[in-house]
Amino acid sequence: MKIRIKGNSLRYRLTKTDVAKLAEDGYVQETVDFGSQQLVYALRLVDDEHLSATYKENIITLYAPKVMVAGFADEDKVGYEGNHGNLHLLVEKDFTCLDEVAEDQSDNYPNPLAAKKI
Repeated sequence: MKIRIKGNSLRYRLTKTDVAKLAEDGYVQETVDFGSQQLVYALRLVDDEHLSATYKENIITLYAPKVMVAGFADEDKVGYEGNHGNLHLLVEKDFTCLDEVAEDQSDNYPNPLAAKKI
């Protein structure tokens, strides 16, 4: 799972394994180690109708409705978005990059634009 923060926008990008874990456990998280402190970012499924998020004790948690994410792995749908106050939230599949990158992308979803690049 990757997180991207820009201004009042928070975006989570999920690999195939992340989506499977989220479907099975209802929760997935990653940790960034800054030495003396850690930043945790997590995604939790909830019985709610809208995306929401909190930031408490160095933990960013994005809450996604269970019905919104049900079947996400098998759908062509790229992601879900919403607003929580002034905060724009987005949960989406992590696609392989069209450009060459050094990171391992073996667990990413195939990029739907790859066939168009030829």
